[in-house]
Amino acid sequence: MDPRILDQEINRYKAGAPRSAELNREASRHLPGGSSRGTAYFRPFPPIARRGQGHHLYDVDGNSYLDFMINATSLIMGHAHPRIVQALQEQATLGSAFSLPTELQLRLARTLCDRLPSVDTLRFTNSGTEATLMALRAARAFTGRRKIAKFEGGYHGSHEYAAVSVRPPAHRLHPAGPTAIPEHPGQPPAVAQDVVVLPYNDLEESRRVIRNHGDELACVIMEPVASALGYLPAETEFLEGIRSVTQELGILLIFDEVQSFRVAPGGDQQRRGVTPDMTALGKIIGGGMPVGAFGGRADVMSLFDPTLGDGAAVAHAGTFNANPMTMAAGAVVMDSLTPQIYQRLNSLGDALRRKLRAVFDELEVPAQVTGTASLFGIHLTPHPVTDYRSMLRGDRETRRALFLGLLNEGILLQESCAGALNILTTESEVDALVDAVRRVLHRIR
Repeated sequence: MDPRILDQEINRYKAGAPRSAELNREASRHLPGGSSRGTAYFRPFPPIARRGQGHHLYDVDGNSYLDFMINATSLIMGHAHPRIVQALQEQATLGSAFSLPTELQLRLARTLCDRLPSVDTLRFTNSGTEATLMALRAARAFTGRRKIAKFEGGYHGSHEYAAVSVRPPAHRLHPAGPTAIPEHPGQPPAVAQDVVVLPYNDLEESRRVIRNHGDELACVIMEPVASALGYLPAETEFLEGIRSVTQELGILLIFDEVQSFRVAPGGDQQRRGVTPDMTALGKIIGGGMPVGAFGGRADVMSLFDPTLGDGAAVAHAGTFNANPMTMAAGAVVMDSLTPQIYQRLNSLGDALRRKLRAVFDELEVPAQVTGTASLFGIHLTPHPVTDYRSMLRGDRETRRALFLGLLNEGILLQESCAGALNILTTESEVDALVDAVRRVLHRIR
């Protein structure tokens, strides 16, 4: 791609966001890079949000964006949904956090346990990162084994044993297959030594590596729909094979459904008929408030039971765990997501992916559209995307131009050109995104 094309999109964006540019400069004086969240930053600078309403996000420069990022898929009911606003207002008058449990946490926990095939009991956290951290801790304590296995390119939060081989650059990849590559400088050597990395969607090789480490592995953690790979769903046969070998070897299987829980009432595990031993949750279950949860088999989760013996075998605290504001908002979402809503959302997702593929074919632009249900991802490559390494083949500069071009068209996606629908999405919003992609491709191809 001619670099001048990308420059044109950047200059157009800058011209429409002078106040955001000013605030980003000011923020950089007090926050490294001007933000507290890596995914909230992109070059040259992100818009500064002012308010959200329904399907739209509005910035401080008065620009309106049709929002398919929806806060990393978490706002499945859109921005400022009246029922969530009302629930939060009512709870705020009663108190935002207590040192005692509330009936609200029982209500949401009961709903989630009823919906998820793998969850007998659960505990709440304040983020998906905490949920996966506690699930890994439980697996080690339950099995007495030290090592964990994860998949190359899989993102499970920012704690040490999850931050391995998440986004390694192509030049660091071992040609023979996945290896444990720490994500950050200064990570202890033990992190790489205790994490086994597997190839996504390659059952034969994954099974071989798991067997080689079988006596050492406490768990295998995976997303059945890989969020960092453009919401790439694992092949069902692959999930079934991983479930089978982990059961055979006494290794706990943890599904990270922080994002994929939105695909069905019981998450992707219900949709595919593959039941793990533990599940990590987040995003939509908090109604736009900070949230996470982890749960699973009763015998595993009994590690956290303070009523047994001398108390909980594994301590789990958190000042704002299960706070009533989050529990109230989450209950509204769970009550609103009926089977009919899931069916409509997933049908719209199918239509969006089909229409996007048609645009790329029409304009003869080599591309792959991944995703499932209400999730989607765009990859500018002629090669099928099946795992992290095939995803890396994509044209990143053109993808960046597409992302910024869509922003200039009033469409907000993740910087990776992935996104999600929400319950307010209709065919009109789907067509608006598809038409905007067509216009941008005409400019940048």
